[in-house]
Amino acid sequence: MHEVSIMEQTLDIALAKAQEQNASQIKRLKMSIGAMSGVVPEALEFAFDVVTQDTMAEGATLEIEMIPVKCYCPSCQEEFNPSDFFYECPQCKQIVYQTLAGREIELTELELTTLEVA
Repeated sequence: MHEVSIMEQTLDIALAKAQEQNASQIKRLKMSIGAMSGVVPEALEFAFDVVTQDTMAEGATLEIEMIPVKCYCPSCQEEFNPSDFFYECPQCKQIVYQTLAGREIELTELELTTLEVA
């Protein structure tokens, strides 16, 4: 299950950012997950619960935004969202191999509680 290693890496990034901001707690993480990324959202949520134990992110919420596949047809110069696994341009019916979105795995937002400096 590669979702555990993805979540470990994401948590490492979040913890580093939290430390930079002198945060005491991570309250919320938001991730963008592309439909073609191979990530199973439910497995990612399970991994999140496991890897955040005993960290400043324990008890935080994880929001997942699924990003649909977006293709580009060089013949028509049109962007489109394919309706199935065959990326056929709806205009010219050419099979397209260029994707503009749908492969991402990104930490897009981080909500922190910061320490009060006296």
